[in-house]
This record gives sequence, structure tokens and C-alpha cells, in this order.
Amino acid sequence: MKKQFLVLLAAVALSGSVMAEDHVMAATHGSRDIQADAPAVMNLSLKEAQDYAVRQNRTLRNASLAVQEAYAQRWQTIAAMLPQADGSYSYSNYLGYSATMSTAMGSFDINMPNVGALGLTAAVGINGQGIVGALLNNIAIDMKKIALEKSEDELRSSVMSSYVSVLALQSITNLLDSSLMNIQNLEQITQNSVDAGAAEQTTADQIRVRVNSLKNNINTQKRNIELATNSLKVLLDVPVETSLTLTEHLDDILSPERVLTLLSENFDLHNNLTYQQVAKSTELAKRNVHMAGWAYGPTIALAYNYTNQQYYGEGGMRMTPPNVVQVSVKMPLWSSGKRAAGVIEKKIAYEEAKNTLSETADNLSIMYRQLCFNLTNAYETYMNEKDNIAVTQRVFNSATEKFKWGAASNLELTNASNDLINAQSTYVSAMLELINAQSELEEFLNK
Repeated sequence: MKKQFLVLLAAVALSGSVMAEDHVMAATHGSRDIQADAPAVMNLSLKEAQDYAVRQNRTLRNASLAVQEAYAQRWQTIAAMLPQADGSYSYSNYLGYSATMSTAMGSFDINMPNVGALGLTAAVGINGQGIVGALLNNIAIDMKKIALEKSEDELRSSVMSSYVSVLALQSITNLLDSSLMNIQNLEQITQNSVDAGAAEQTTADQIRVRVNSLKNNINTQKRNIELATNSLKVLLDVPVETSLTLTEHLDDILSPERVLTLLSENFDLHNNLTYQQVAKSTELAKRNVHMAGWAYGPTIALAYNYTNQQYYGEGGMRMTPPNVVQVSVKMPLWSSGKRAAGVIEKKIAYEEAKNTLSETADNLSIMYRQLCFNLTNAYETYMNEKDNIAVTQRVFNSATEKFKWGAASNLELTNASNDLINAQSTYVSAMLELINAQSELEEFLNK
């Protein structure tokens, strides 16, 4: 029996060592540098960029691990109420000692032989606080899941804003390049007129100043593109050396129909992740009141103990029974008001949580109206700027033709060029604002 028990202990120790090694290897594998796996060249649509960021983001990985951690904590709480078993083996060597016992008939020695004891103890204890604790763990799991979903939505929104910012800067640069080509063409025409004696050098110089100004503006925008692209790489968690190409255009992302659909939808408070988090916190506070109340409840325990003693040598008295069953009920009687104060504390915390939930609901309703207003305003601005850019383009084309034939002055051409560039920049900014306003409302509605 002793040999079998020792073999069992060795097997358990060996399995525990193997499991510990597996956990270390898994942790080492999970902590590898994920940037090393990033390709050198990446062509990404908006959705592909969002999905890639979600897969690579370390914060989201930690949030996912937090959910698994909450599951493990729940099982610990449940397992504490399930039967627990412990085995033991002890060996005692009294080194030849003999006990002397004196009686009315005289004294005599009692041998103290070496003894080995094999023991097995199984016990289970249940109380109300343990049951409520398991329910609290369920709420904690839900809260971790909501936090994970919210973090993912926030990351997707951040990637979208960064992605669109790069596209907007690229679009502005392309428009400036187009304007630069037109101005350079006029510069050449004007210089030819100056060379032919039909125009003054001052007019050509003024256009050249305009060309240089546009070149400086384009270079600034290119640096801004590089900065915005690096910001996107940070969100994607890829090396700065990675060549990143965005395969979508602003027009592909912008959806006026989607905007109108969002504005027509009804706001469901319970779909908002922030409200879900606060609601779960309120439910947790309510369960804590029950947990504190169960401090008055009994604890029921059932235990079984098996002991097998083996004497090596002559003598020895078997004083320990081999089988013992114990049933106990523990009831708290007096704690000088400690438990009562604990219940009062949790009730007050629950009232605070309910007030916070009501305040959150009111604030979210106001925020929803504000986001709808922002989206409506951004949509109207976008439609106006879309019309303005068409008008300023026609004015610039007309001024260009007149200038070629001497019917428009250099000042008129410069003003028309400035108006077109400003209209183009404003149009792109309005488009960017509309996309961001749409993204914010979608995140708020958990779409």
C-alpha cells in the first residue's frame, strides 16, 4: 500500500512539472516579438487594416487574457465548494526507545516500534457566500467581455481615423499637384508672352512666386503624410520600415446613404457598451449586498478521514481509528456589529451604483443627440463644399482661359487659383469630418 502511494505521489509531481514546463513554453511563445512577423510590404483596405490591428494589438491580447483569467477565477470559487482530497504518508522511528508503565502490580516496558502511517482526507464545505461568490465571478466575466469588445471597437475607430487621415492628406497633395501643373503651365505661357514683348516680367515673376508657394505647400503635405502613416503603423504594430499602401479612396469609405440610415435609427441604450459596463457594475454591487448578508449564514462541512498504520517490529498500540466521518455546522453568533456594518456598507455602495447608472443613462442620451447633430452638420457641410468645389473649378477654368487671351489680369487668376485650392482643401476636410462623425456615431451605437 505504501509503495503504491509513493508511486502515485511521484506521478503527480512529474505531471505537475510537465504542466509547469508547458505553461512556461506557452508564455514564451506568446510573448514573441509580433513585429518580426510583419511583412515588408503591406497593401491594406480599411477593413484589412482594422482586422490586422485587432490581431496584433497587445492591449487587446491582454484584454482577451483577462477574460480567460476571469474564467479561471470563477472555477477556483466553484472548486472551493467541491470535495477536496489530500493524501499523506509519514514514517516515525523512535530509535529503540521503550516506554515504562507503572501499575499497582509493578512496572513494565512497552516497546515503541517504528511506525508508518498512510492517510487520506476528503472534505467538502458549502456556505451561502461561496455560492454568491460564483455568481459574482459570472458578472466579472461579463464585464471583462464587454471591456474586450469596447477596446476592440475603440481600436477599429482609431485605425479608421488614422487611415482616413492618410487618405485625406494624400488627396490634398494630389489636388495641389494638379493646381501646380496648371500654374506651371500658365507660368510658361506668361514667360513666352514676356519673351515676345506682349507681357511684363512682373506678371511672370508673380506667377513664379505662386508656383514656389505651392511647391512648399506640397512638400509640407508630404511630410504630414509620412507622419500620419507612421501613426497608422503604430496602431498596426508594424515596423516603421514596412512599406504601407492604402488600397481604398475616400470616396470608397464615404457613404451618404449610410449616414442617412444612421440618423434614422432609434437609440437603444442597452446596446451601448459604456452603459453595459455601468449596468454590470450596478449588478455587481447588488450581489455584494447578498454576499455581505450571507455572512450571517451557516457553513456546512462534511469530512472523511482514513488512516492506516503499519508497525515495524513488536508492540505498539493502535489508538487511531482507521475510518472517521465528521459532519459540522458552523453558525455565526456575535461579531460586535462587524457583519451588520458590512451589509450597510454594501447597501450604500449599491445605491451609489444605481445613481451612477441613472446619470450615465442621461449623459448617454445627451451624447447621442450631440453625435447626431455633429453628423447632420458634417453631412450638410460636405454637400455644400461638394457643390462649392465644382463652382470654383469652373471659375478657375474660366479665369485661366481669359488669362491666356489677355482678358483677365494676374490678380484675377491668382484669386481664382487661391479660391480653388482653398475649396479643394475645405472639401477634403469636410469629407474627413463627415467620415469621423459617422465613425463616432457607429461606435456609440455599437454598430
